[in-house]
Amino acid sequence: MTYLVVGLNHRSAPTELLEQLTLPAETVPKALAELASHGVVNEAVVISTCNRTEIYLHAERFHDGFRICRDALALVSGTDVDRFDEYLYVHHGGEAVEHLFNVTAGLDSVVLGEHEVLGQIRSAWDTARSEGTSRALLNPLFEHAIMAGRRVRSETAIGQRTVSLAHSAVELAEDRLHNLDGKSVLVVGSGEVGASVAEALARKGVRELLVCNRTPEKAAALAEKVGGQARSLSELTRLLQTADVIVTATGARGFLIEAGMFEPRSERVLVLDMAIPRDVSPDVMTLDWIDLLVLADLQAFANSNISERQAAADHARSLLDAEMERYRRTITAAEVKPLLAALYRSAEADRVDELDRVRKYHQDLSTDQWEAVDAATRAVVNKLLHGPSSAVRKAAGTHRGDRLAEAIRELFDLS
Repeated sequence: MTYLVVGLNHRSAPTELLEQLTLPAETVPKALAELASHGVVNEAVVISTCNRTEIYLHAERFHDGFRICRDALALVSGTDVDRFDEYLYVHHGGEAVEHLFNVTAGLDSVVLGEHEVLGQIRSAWDTARSEGTSRALLNPLFEHAIMAGRRVRSETAIGQRTVSLAHSAVELAEDRLHNLDGKSVLVVGSGEVGASVAEALARKGVRELLVCNRTPEKAAALAEKVGGQARSLSELTRLLQTADVIVTATGARGFLIEAGMFEPRSERVLVLDMAIPRDVSPDVMTLDWIDLLVLADLQAFANSNISERQAAADHARSLLDAEMERYRRTITAAEVKPLLAALYRSAEADRVDELDRVRKYHQDLSTDQWEAVDAATRAVVNKLLHGPSSAVRKAAGTHRGDRLAEAIRELFDLS
């Protein structure tokens, strides 16, 4: 059995492909059900954000687990495997654990040290638990990884500057427009990113903050929270004509905003498209009075102070190393004890069967003699198993430990 993560992110895949593989929240339970339908999959968690789609498994066999993840992504996203196969990365065993810890700490994000990913992982884990696909095997891993991510943010300097795309968007808007005072801002989308942007904008003293969402109740709730005004998505075209800053962050499939929806303006308009898939059609760039920025622009801006956070990242990695070592120690008993118990039970059953077979041909031996034979054979079995048992205990939680555990299962035919 092994931990396995299969996925693609902002570094491994083109933006257009990442958009296709981004799973809406309502699709994730279907993906979990598909993964859990395979016998070799013990447990599964699916994380899908604007910057990554990853499947975490605890599976019986590595190669089967990888194939199942790949095929599930194709099925649920409706994308042919040939389109994304070469962009997938895969980690197993200790590497999978390390990858999750780095993700929760913000060390594998578009913006180094971003904090939003921690909540996204927690939400994905909650979904898997509610669907019954994360239990005794993955729950301890995600619980410890999230705890480590919180420690990184509270005990290192990695989170002291702008560490989220939402806050980067607001700073970038200020940088481009010099000042947000007196500006009219339209936020399209009231999900996690849209809400974060709206909250940050509300603190900047904008003249007008409008929130537009497909679900009126969600728009109203966010608008009330940030002191703005809710508007219906049906009003979008009209709202575009008066906004100085337009921020989009919806989960829509297809473009919400196109060039033909705009009327000519004398003043410049800043459009920040933070959605994956993108909300704004590329043809908007043909309008010379519109400044359209996408996630790649936000990433470049947010990482402009990368050197300052890199030192903090080194501190974070040191902390994560300690946390991962502590986690490996905690899972040693959980993973190794059942395996070794099965090994000793199997060996004991073979020993007893063999003694029973031999006993038929040596009925002249006394009870004391049989007890001596019993004790001797038990001692031989324990000595023979001591080496493999000791080795797998010491290596538990590492790649070597995974290989040794798999070898023991195969060599001794343990299910």
